[in-house]
Formats: sequence, structure tokens, C-alpha cells
Amino acid sequence: MKNIPLILMGCGGVGRQLLQHIVSCRSLHFTQGLCLRVVGVGDSKSLVVTEDLLHEGLNDGFLLELCRVKSVGESLLKLLDFGKCQAFVHPESQGKILEIAFQLGKKTGLVFVDCSASSDTVAVLKQAIDMGCCAVMANKKPLTSTMEDFKKLFIYPRRIRHESTVGAGLPVIASLNRIISSGDPVHQIIGSLSGTLGYVMSEVEDGKPLSQVVRDAKSLGYTEPDPRDDLGGMDVARKALILARILGHQINLDSIQIESLYPKEMGPGVMTVEDFLNRGLLLLDKDIQDRVEKAASNGNVLRYVCVIMGSRCEVGIQELPKNSPLGRLRGSDNVLEIYTRCYSKQPLVIQGAGAGNDTTAAGVLADIVDIQDLFP
Repeated sequence: MKNIPLILMGCGGVGRQLLQHIVSCRSLHFTQGLCLRVVGVGDSKSLVVTEDLLHEGLNDGFLLELCRVKSVGESLLKLLDFGKCQAFVHPESQGKILEIAFQLGKKTGLVFVDCSASSDTVAVLKQAIDMGCCAVMANKKPLTSTMEDFKKLFIYPRRIRHESTVGAGLPVIASLNRIISSGDPVHQIIGSLSGTLGYVMSEVEDGKPLSQVVRDAKSLGYTEPDPRDDLGGMDVARKALILARILGHQINLDSIQIESLYPKEMGPGVMTVEDFLNRGLLLLDKDIQDRVEKAASNGNVLRYVCVIMGSRCEVGIQELPKNSPLGRLRGSDNVLEIYTRCYSKQPLVIQGAGAGNDTTAAGVLADIVDIQDLFP
């Protein structure tokens, strides 16, 4: 039986779903000769760790209780009464993680799983990798930090998995890496990488006002609590940057041209969420409607996409042929078209659910399992 110790950072929707997946897949992994041993779980405030790092993980009952505790917004410290564990609060918790990385990194191996949404994990990730640990990420921010940080994270590329940073569980990174390894030059990537914006653009295509579509998307749970976090395009820009860097382009976020669907005068520091939803969005309806009608007159549709061509990387609304894979996109799916020498006339198309805690967590779990060959 191959044992893989792991520490999870981030107890939000994706992190909790990952723990539930790990527990529910115990019998499957047993038949594969694999045991995922969760030795620690942390959030921005605290960390709980098993008492016996070398031999035991936090048991499944403990992990499910942890999911329940965090789902109602309570502290990890509440779990001290539930089972055998040690607890550490920030900033002591960060030092404890590095202590565990040093202890297990070169002895048994350790996977550092980042399901947080924080930039603060970059420093820990870099040090953990230097200590012989592996890293699996759903968090985009470490990979969209400075180019120096990116290079340090990939100093041992076989120890890194990050499929879920782009397209949740879709095989985007794996497919791109296979193309690169084959020597097939990538000429262009164009993709709709936001479930929220994919839904918004396909709905306004049907003639619905942008204001109504965004409110509907929020009520369906497709958007962040403040929809401007989606409409600003930064999430898509981070995904585009990761893809561009995989292709070898040494660029940063400020190198990317980003089109926001709202002006600065409607930004979070100027207008409340309620004002934006009830008043600001109405002022944006006509411009989007005019652009939809203009595209339709050309036989095209509007899609919010990232475009990577050479070292050029941009994010925003584009007119695309209605009968193309991106033009046929409906709802919240992600679609990515990759054009190469081999895929020149007909691109490689990757399509499917590109968002959601369940899908993203499944992608993270697959990455953890995929890294098992690096463990004794």
C-alpha cells in the first residue's frame, strides 16, 4: 500500500469538497493500492495536525466533522474537543507547516495542497518544494505572482500539478503539456474560461438585458457575492497568464490587456453592490445590446474570451463566428480552442463544466493521485 501524506490549505467550498471526495474514495483507492493520509488542514487563521505525523492521518470522522464545522463558519480550534490533534494559530501555524515539510519532505514525501484563494501561500510553497515536497494547486494566485516566483515554483516541474487552476477538472493543462512535449508549436489559444461570463454572454445573445442576466446569474449562484469580481475579467486574466507562461512567455498580469464589463466609476470603491445591481447595470444595457446586434448583423456572436497569440495576451469581448465551438457555447461551460501545426484548420477543442466546487475538487484529487509515482 502506497501512503501519500498531505496537508490541505483552504477550507472553503473546494477544500471541503476535496476532503469529502478523499473520504468517499477510500475503497476505490484501496483497490489501487493507495492511501491518502491527511496529516493537516489549515485556513488563514489556524491549523490542525495529526499527533503522529509519521504513521497516522486525521481520521475520516474527524475530516467530515471539520467540513461541517467550517461550513457553518466556525473555527478549526473547535475540533480540539473532537479527536486527537494538535492545533496552531497564525502565524505559528505557518512555521509548523514548514516544520512538517522538513520532517516528511525527504523521508516519506508530502503533498502540499493549496485550495485557498490567498497570495500568502507562495512563500510556503516555494520552501516546501525546496524541502522535497510536491504541490497540487487549485489556487491561481501563486502561479500568477511574479515571474521570479513562478520560476521558483517550477524549479522541479515534476513535483507540481495545477490542472484545477484553469478549467476546474477539464484536462486543459495536461493537453497543453502533451502538445508542447510533442514539439507541435502552439500558434493560438482562444477560450471562454469563466462559467459566469459564458452564461452572461450567451444569455444577452438571446436579447435579454445585461442587467437582468447578471441578476439572474447571481440568484443562480453563478457569480461571486459582488458580481463585479467576475465582470472585471481578472479571474480570466489569471487563467490566461498561467497558459501563456506554460507556453514559455515571460509576462506578468500587467502585460495583459483586460476589458472590464463595467467602468471605473462603478467600481467597488465607488458604488455599493446594491447600487451596482439596481442602478449601475441598467446604464450598461444599451452598449451591450448595440454590440450584440452589430455582431448578429455580421453573422457573429459575442463571447468573453482570452486570446493568446505569440507573446500577445488579451482578455475581453470578441466577435466570433456563430457556428464555431465558442459561438455555439451555451450556459456556464468552458470552451478552449487550441490551434497548432497539427490542429490548424480544426482546433483541438476542450469543453465541459469549468467551474463548481465538486468539479474543481475532483480535478485536485486526480492531480494528487497522478503524483503518486514520486512517492516510495
